[in-house]
Amino acid sequence: MKLTLRVWRQKNAEAEGAMSTYEVDGISSDMSFLEMLDTLNEELILKGEDPVAFDHDCREGICGACSLVINGDAHGPERTTTCQLHMRSFKDGDTIDIEPWRASAFPVIKDLVVDRTAFDRIIQAGGYITAPTGAAPEAHATPVPKPDADSAFEHAECIGCGACVAACPNGAAMLFTSAKVNHLKVLPQGAPERETRVLDMVAQMDEEGFGGCTLTGECATACPKGIPLMSITSMNKEWLRATRKAKR
Repeated sequence: MKLTLRVWRQKNAEAEGAMSTYEVDGISSDMSFLEMLDTLNEELILKGEDPVAFDHDCREGICGACSLVINGDAHGPERTTTCQLHMRSFKDGDTIDIEPWRASAFPVIKDLVVDRTAFDRIIQAGGYITAPTGAAPEAHATPVPKPDADSAFEHAECIGCGACVAACPNGAAMLFTSAKVNHLKVLPQGAPERETRVLDMVAQMDEEGFGGCTLTGECATACPKGIPLMSITSMNKEWLRATRKAKR
């Protein structure tokens, strides 16, 4: 395959960025999207040019590190992570636009790499439990109703990639935050911080400068792990519950 790549290049956080055009040839349809970028970078290095910086780690769709807007879509045309997107999703001769996550709360560090530490600070605000559970057998002895266990597992699948923020026209982080809140709220170990968790995490989310949610649903459409849109509604109910309890 021969492709034309239009890639966002930005030297650092203070510099102005712009799209640069590159031609790549000999791309196999079996390559992953990141392997295709590796091929581009090998060519740039051989020419003495600066390679394109992009985030990656496990390349197995688990860690959530990879983060690219491809032809206007977070993670590209398939509902998967960028690292699990393969070049068979494109055609010979295609022009592909590659940009970083689009959100003011995710400032660009260099090229396609953005700073997602805002997510870390949201987790630090309350995405944890302090109840001692003992060793594994003791923790497993704590009964959890199956519907609650299923809900916890569903929301635990969030890998924190940020596609929900990048896809949202408002740059909201509600789907990510709701996944972390709903993951723990139904578990007995999460009960001690149930009220403070949602209040503190939502407050931190707002402080980080994410946009407001208008339930357009683009976040759930882009989520590679299928976190449902109803997760946001559940968190809103949890926030109202905690707010009312705090006023008593």
